[in-house]
Amino acid sequence: MASPAFLPPIVDVPLIVLHADQHLAVVVKPRELLSCPGTSTPGWDSVTLRVANLFPFARGPLLAHRLDAPTSGLMVVALTPETHRALSLQFANRTVSKAYEALLVGVLDESLSNEGIIDLPMRSEWRLRPRQVLDRERGKPAQTRWRVMARDVTRSQTRIHFEPITGRTHQLRLHAAEGLGLPIVGDRIYGVAPLLDAPLPALCLHAKALAFTHPLTGERLAFESAPDFWRSAD
Repeated sequence: MASPAFLPPIVDVPLIVLHADQHLAVVVKPRELLSCPGTSTPGWDSVTLRVANLFPFARGPLLAHRLDAPTSGLMVVALTPETHRALSLQFANRTVSKAYEALLVGVLDESLSNEGIIDLPMRSEWRLRPRQVLDRERGKPAQTRWRVMARDVTRSQTRIHFEPITGRTHQLRLHAAEGLGLPIVGDRIYGVAPLLDAPLPALCLHAKALAFTHPLTGERLAFESAPDFWRSAD
């Protein structure tokens, strides 16, 4: 397992296209690239702008789902309004399968189970946005299925497989830190914040698997993307 890398300029990292047809595309988003720009920053680099450049025929809303900017991995992007509506419905009905890999800071106690479900309600903390907090009384339901893939005592890290049952903002990051007691490597919100003059570490959270039904053909499509956490730190 590798130590966290530091981030290259995002403009130098390509948006990888794994699949494309006239209706949709499946891409691999690099770390730190926005899924879409904000209303106050419409010209900022993002998946939306890059897809529009790659597919000039694309119409209507493109994103049926998003990844946090620091998170890398698979996204499906609609290229027509009809496809966007159909994909959005699949996400809303939870018929899309998603899986992530992460590196945690520390070794998860071996006396604990190697798998389970984290069930911790959460909500936005508006005074500390974008931070989310656990709240059993006012929080929205949030569940994450998890499984230990490997423990590395030498590097003091744990490799984890995550499957989000719900899709809350920062769900995996908060559930790792609070539900498992170990933050994700490179998480500057729920882990150790970097010094002001230090380079930003890479968040070791990657959307590695995505499966959905093609809205036009009815075919079940499945894609995988390996994370780069395991590159040698030497």
